[in-house]
Amino acid sequence: MVVLGPAVSAGVRRRRGARVQVGSSHGEEPFVVPGPGPPTKEHHISEPRINDRIRVPEVRLVGPNGEQVGIVRVEDALRLAAEADLDLVEVAPMAKPPVAKLMDFGKYKYEAAMKAREARKNQVNTIIKEIKLRPKIDAHDYGTKKGHVVRFLSAGDKVKVTIMFRGREQSRPELGFRLLQRLAEDVAELGFVESSPKQDGRNMVMVLGPTKKKSEARAQQRRMKDEAAQAEAVEAQTPQTETTEVESTEVQADQVEQAPASESTSQA
Repeated sequence: MVVLGPAVSAGVRRRRGARVQVGSSHGEEPFVVPGPGPPTKEHHISEPRINDRIRVPEVRLVGPNGEQVGIVRVEDALRLAAEADLDLVEVAPMAKPPVAKLMDFGKYKYEAAMKAREARKNQVNTIIKEIKLRPKIDAHDYGTKKGHVVRFLSAGDKVKVTIMFRGREQSRPELGFRLLQRLAEDVAELGFVESSPKQDGRNMVMVLGPTKKKSEARAQQRRMKDEAAQAEAVEAQTPQTETTEVESTEVQADQVEQAPASESTSQA
């Protein structure tokens, strides 16, 4: 163990950066003991290198339409890119020599972002809904629960149906099995039994899968919304036409009534 004197210990200062500054209080210059600094962060390049960022002597150049130009010096490739008003983009940096292509980099990034957006839009996330029932459920509650199952299956979601047993009901699991079979038969047009009824402690569980994929269900819902919007638009226009026809009929009737009155006046 090293014990520092009062003159030296007075100049010891510890900071959060794992460095120790040692010095004295008598005007001596402090010296720094190096230590392990904060961990450095690795910077990963997510975008390809373009134009002046390409630091290789030569590249295998590909034209804007995919034609092979060959191996050229990077200066010549940059000159060709400037003449064509395009960017020189390094598309395969690990190749020997690296492969670079002439393209509009801004347009390329925009198209890549749109493709990624469409991919996320068409991505289907599997969602499992859950419905809980009791073995001795009454008819009204059963109809309500079945309506929820129908709605979930129509939307393309899976449904986990759980029968909860309490007290002496645990000695009669056949009640829950029959109820699950009944529910599966009632929604057979919209879903199928993906996981047969199984006893799980005090509960009995069955999983129903939709017959339609989620993407198809979404497309059908969009079609139905569009048809409903078109029907509303037609209904909104129909009363105006009828009102116009009624007004024109009333004007014609007034003209017919006024015509005999004018004739009698002229005769007089």
